[in-house]
Amino acid sequence: MTFHREETIQIPESDLDGMSLDTLAVRAGQIRTGQLEHSDAIFPTSSFVYGSAAQAAARFGGEEAGNIYSRFTNPTVQAFEGRIAAMEGGERAVATSSGMAAILSTCMALLKSGDHVICSRGVFGTTNVLFQKYMAKFGVETTFVSLTETKEWALAIRSSTRMLFIETPSNPLCEVADMAGLAKLAHDSGALFVVDNCFCTPVLQRPLEHGADIVIHSATKYLDGQGRCVGGVVVGPHKHMDEVYGFLRSAGPTMSPFNAWVFHKGLETLPIRMRAHCDNALELATWLEQQPEVERVYYAGLESHPQHVLAKKQQKGFGGVLSFCLKGGREEAWNFIDATRMISITANLGDVKTTITHPATTTHGRLSPEDKSRAGITENLIRLSVGIEAVEDLKTDLYRGFQVLQNASNT
Repeated sequence: MTFHREETIQIPESDLDGMSLDTLAVRAGQIRTGQLEHSDAIFPTSSFVYGSAAQAAARFGGEEAGNIYSRFTNPTVQAFEGRIAAMEGGERAVATSSGMAAILSTCMALLKSGDHVICSRGVFGTTNVLFQKYMAKFGVETTFVSLTETKEWALAIRSSTRMLFIETPSNPLCEVADMAGLAKLAHDSGALFVVDNCFCTPVLQRPLEHGADIVIHSATKYLDGQGRCVGGVVVGPHKHMDEVYGFLRSAGPTMSPFNAWVFHKGLETLPIRMRAHCDNALELATWLEQQPEVERVYYAGLESHPQHVLAKKQQKGFGGVLSFCLKGGREEAWNFIDATRMISITANLGDVKTTITHPATTTHGRLSPEDKSRAGITENLIRLSVGIEAVEDLKTDLYRGFQVLQNASNT
C-alpha cells in the first residue's frame, strides 16, 4: 500500500505579527508537513534524500535551501530554534547539545587567540572553568569581576576586550546586573555583550531589549521544565548566529531531533510554569527570612535584596531559584539537606519538582577555595530551585531540616 501526502489541502501560514509571548510560546516555529499534523512532528533521521544528483549538489553548495544532514539541518531542531528566537525577540537561534556547548560554540565562533573576555564571578561553576582553563589554552584571556560593580568592568576593559559575559540573575546568589549599563560599556569598547538568560527565560526578561548582542540558554533547565533532556541554544542577529552555526556545522555539538521536540513542546507551557515558579519562590524566600536558623536569604524578589529595584525594572518576575545561608557551616548545611524527604537532592534546576543542593561541593565544587570565596560560595550556602508543588508542602519538608538543626543545638 502506498501512502501519499495530503498536499492538495492548503493551510495558510500563521500570522503571528504583534502576538504576545504567551501566544508565541504555543504557536511560533511550527513546521507542518504534508501530512497536516496538528502537533509537531519529530524527524529522527541522520540524512535527507534529493530528487536528483543536481539537487544534491545545489544543496551542498548552498545554492538551494533545504535539509542536508542532521548534524546541522533538521526540521525538528529548526522548529525549536524558530520558537525560542521569536520568544527572545532575536533574528535567529542555533540549538546545541547542552548549555555549555552553547557557550563554547559562541566563544569558538566569535573569539580568537589574543582576545580578552570579561566575565562576572557569579556564573555557573563550569562556565568559570571553561573560560579559566579551556579557553585559555586557545589564547583567550578572561578577567573575572563583580557582577554588580560596574566600575570593576570599566577598569578591566582593554584594547583586546571582545566580549562581556554575564548571568543575571547569577547562580546561586541571585545578583542582578545592570544590563543597559554593561551593554553601553561593551559597545563603547567594541565588544559583544553576551547574557546567559537561563534563570529568567524570555518570559521574565529579554536581554536583547536591554542591549545584549547574544542570549544563551541551557535548555535543560526551564525551557524543558521537567528534567528530561540536555540541550542549549544561542539567540542573536544573523551576522553572529551565522558564525555560531558555522562552528556547529563543522564541530558538531548538535542537538538531537528528539531533544529538540521535547524542548519545543516544553516552551508551550513555559509562561504558565514560570509564573508558578515565581509565586512559590517568593513565598518560600519570605518564609525563610523569618526562620531563626537562617543567616541570610538571596532572592531578588525580597525588598532586602540589594538589587531589588533594578530587578523590578528589568524583569517581569523574580524567578524560581533562591539561596540561603544557615547559621553554621558544611555540617549544618548537609544535615539540613539530608533531612528533607520530598525535595530532590540534585544539582539540576528549572524543574517543576523542587530541587536542593550544596553549591560549594556540587555546582561550584571544581572552583578553587579562593574563587569560591570571591564568588560568595560559602560552606553554609544552600540553593533551592523551587518547583510548582503546593508551597505549604514545601515548607513542611524544609521544616524537617530546621528541626534537625534545632535538635542538634539543644543537645
